[in-house]
Amino acid sequence: MSLFLRPETVMSVVASILRYARLLLVVSWLWLALAAIPAAAQPARHLDASIHAQSEEPTPGTTTRLAIRMVPEAGWHGYWTNPGDSGLSVEANWTLPTGVRIGQLEHPAPTLLRLAGLASYVHKGAFTLLADLTIDKSVAPGTVLPIRAQLSWLVCSDTLCVPESATFDLRLVTGGGKAKADSRSIIRAAEASLPRRDAAAASMTGGGGRWTFAIAGAGNLDAERTRLFPADSGWFDAGAAQSVTRDADGALAVTVAASGAPPTERFTGVISDGTRSYAIRTGDAPATAGPAPAPSESAANSNSLPFANGAPVSLPAASSAPDMPGSSTTAPTTLRIALMGAILGGLLLNLMPCVFPILSLKALSLAKSGADPRSARIEGTSYFAGSVITTTALGGILIAARALGHDIGWSFQLQDPRIILLLMLLSLAIALNLAGLFELRGPSLAGGWMDRRGGVGAFGTGALAALIATPCSGPFLGVALGAALVLPPLAALTVFAGLGLGMALPFLLIAWVPRLQCWLPKPGTWMVTFRRILAVPMLATALGLAWVLGRQSGVDGLTIGLAIAALAGLGLWWAGLRQMRGVSVSHAFVPLALAVILTASVDFPQASAASVATAKGRQPFSEARLAQLRAAGTPVFVDFTADWCLICQVNDRIAIDRPQTRAAFEKAGVVVMKGDWTRGDPAITRFLAKQGRNSIPYYLFATKSGELRELPQVLSSDMLVELAGPPG
Repeated sequence: MSLFLRPETVMSVVASILRYARLLLVVSWLWLALAAIPAAAQPARHLDASIHAQSEEPTPGTTTRLAIRMVPEAGWHGYWTNPGDSGLSVEANWTLPTGVRIGQLEHPAPTLLRLAGLASYVHKGAFTLLADLTIDKSVAPGTVLPIRAQLSWLVCSDTLCVPESATFDLRLVTGGGKAKADSRSIIRAAEASLPRRDAAAASMTGGGGRWTFAIAGAGNLDAERTRLFPADSGWFDAGAAQSVTRDADGALAVTVAASGAPPTERFTGVISDGTRSYAIRTGDAPATAGPAPAPSESAANSNSLPFANGAPVSLPAASSAPDMPGSSTTAPTTLRIALMGAILGGLLLNLMPCVFPILSLKALSLAKSGADPRSARIEGTSYFAGSVITTTALGGILIAARALGHDIGWSFQLQDPRIILLLMLLSLAIALNLAGLFELRGPSLAGGWMDRRGGVGAFGTGALAALIATPCSGPFLGVALGAALVLPPLAALTVFAGLGLGMALPFLLIAWVPRLQCWLPKPGTWMVTFRRILAVPMLATALGLAWVLGRQSGVDGLTIGLAIAALAGLGLWWAGLRQMRGVSVSHAFVPLALAVILTASVDFPQASAASVATAKGRQPFSEARLAQLRAAGTPVFVDFTADWCLICQVNDRIAIDRPQTRAAFEKAGVVVMKGDWTRGDPAITRFLAKQGRNSIPYYLFATKSGELRELPQVLSSDMLVELAGPPG
């Protein structure tokens, strides 16, 4: 058998591969997007867990304790049985021998954590969970009891959440019940921290849209620091303000706005002042809390803070979250605000020069003769699906990567030079196609697909528009995408889907509202000229991406990229020649396929250490340096930017790097710091997350008094000059 294939066989295989060029490009992009996530070893665990048995020789017919000791890293926390607006509690999956039973995990009382409009019930610092292990009388003395505990939990800091797990194996032997000295101290301390049972009696009433709990037997609680925690969600919002009063007999009354009908027959929960806690259980719950009264002026203006562990819990500094501490706004409200911002931001992305030509061509395709309402709706819906699926997929990759411990943010894919080069090749192909160099009769990533009628072409065009349009977060998007950091995964994906909806909204309206189609110009030969004109912004996009590639990888990287682009351009030119001759163009796409393979394979060099920021008199961003300057009373302007961010570059040209701005900053003694996110910087990513952001542009200004102000995403020189104020 020959080890070599005949030329005809080779060309047949190549032709078959090229028939699926669209699939090859999509798979290549997904592979590159995943490759853009920083490679890292399994991250170190942020919460250390261990298991302890009260006795290694439990007596048959008795109950002994198992303790799970959880010690989070400084700045991290675990969650209570009811996590509140976000989070996941510890889950245990036990494998037990015959004759052995185990009870539910018992938690100490939680504390309230408010972060970016969300309220959660958490364990701060080390905590211990207890479970009762019961040995049946039928188990003979000396029996080996292998016990396995598979634990999973979510551990979070103020900026990141990581799912973790651990498996523990215990080997107990039934005997005389001798206790372990080290485990005994752990279990005693844990039992002392559990909420006291059967010490407090509680009842509840409903009315006026509120629940009122009357609690006797908990008179030693500090009413000013006391909070009620429900074991089941649905009774009231986790962050809802609670009024705690004490009567003459020492009984406590807790009043809180109801979320709706009772979720369970009886209320169970914990009442705690951060030092002492009691488990409570009421009788049958009222059927309803009744309609909620209109909020009074005093309640609307209340600035009171619920307390946790005796201290108010505040949002991160300079947070852009829409809700202030102390409000009762919950995750659904945060989601609605974030979703609206994502839709509006996506709508504005259509004005980008690389997206407008694509949208224009699809809109004009509806104006062609033969368009009917049904086909228009199919195209509009397919374009919408392509846009939404793409932005949701990017969001899913981002959420998964952050869950694995990677410090990345929105547009993470653009921090890899290979992604930039791939987008550059796509933009070049679209520009050459719009210019008429070649035509693709089947689906393609260029004008042939954009002009193509039907669902497949519209879906691909929507996906392509979403891919090219996401380098920057425009107005409205910063807060929306930042809120997605702290929302549960499903809610966060909804925000990213809203971004795709906003982008697809204009074409969706044109497709589904016939009156809007009547406003489109009538088809004619002018459309050919207009298509050629649209090649200009696409070519400008390719040139801009080439500039970004040079900034990321230096002259050597730019040279490699231009060589690969030339190879791709050669293949497209060859395809155009063969089309004019009326022959097959499959062979002509071999250079294009090679260009894609090279793009995925080349290891681009790092750019030179010479800093443009330093050349412009800007200091590289450092959180420690920023804190030092603020403490010294020095005004600071912080510019978080990236070379691939279009809005960032526009702001730099028209507002920041202007003679009048530089002069005003110099006279006022303003230090300009630049946070360059072009190739990703975990320190910048973490700082942005603290501010409730995961995208750029983002601007901060620290005044002489140390106040940190967040600036809008669209700047002007006059705004910055006024911000600098008079010299002195």
